[in-house]
Amino acid sequence: MQSHLTAHATTERSAPPGRAMLHAVPQPPTDATTPTQPEPEHLEYFDAQPTSTSSLPNPIPLMENLARCVLEVLAGARDLDQLSRWVADDVYRHLLKRVVLSARARQARGAPVGRPSFRIGNTITCEPADGVVEGVVIVHGKARTRAVAIRLEGLDKRWRASAINVL
Repeated sequence: MQSHLTAHATTERSAPPGRAMLHAVPQPPTDATTPTQPEPEHLEYFDAQPTSTSSLPNPIPLMENLARCVLEVLAGARDLDQLSRWVADDVYRHLLKRVVLSARARQARGAPVGRPSFRIGNTITCEPADGVVEGVVIVHGKARTRAVAIRLEGLDKRWRASAINVL
């Protein structure tokens, strides 16, 4: 609940010389018709704006780079903050949990942090809706081959990953 008091400085005889005293002055309550919060249609203007696929760059290089970066982050060779611009908040939080678990597993095994060695294979994409691209990037490592599934959404005239899963 908001208080309807405002402080005004006044000088009084009881105050020390050269000092002002503050007094609380009640303010009239605001009219119920006066909006205190922006209207919902104004909020939508400032939200992330969807972008059409035709006005966005080719998503395949971004998918391959995101797959590479995510594997490096999970291996501890790259900082997760480097991906924050390209992933949604939910994806960032999920990756942060995975990074903590990976670091604990490495520490329990006594394994050092090292840059993973792998090769990017095929990238398969589909477009389920305008401004949305889903795909999988095949990554070939020394010991095994993995798939990184990525969903990109066009927001504010750039791609952002709304889902990333390492299989």
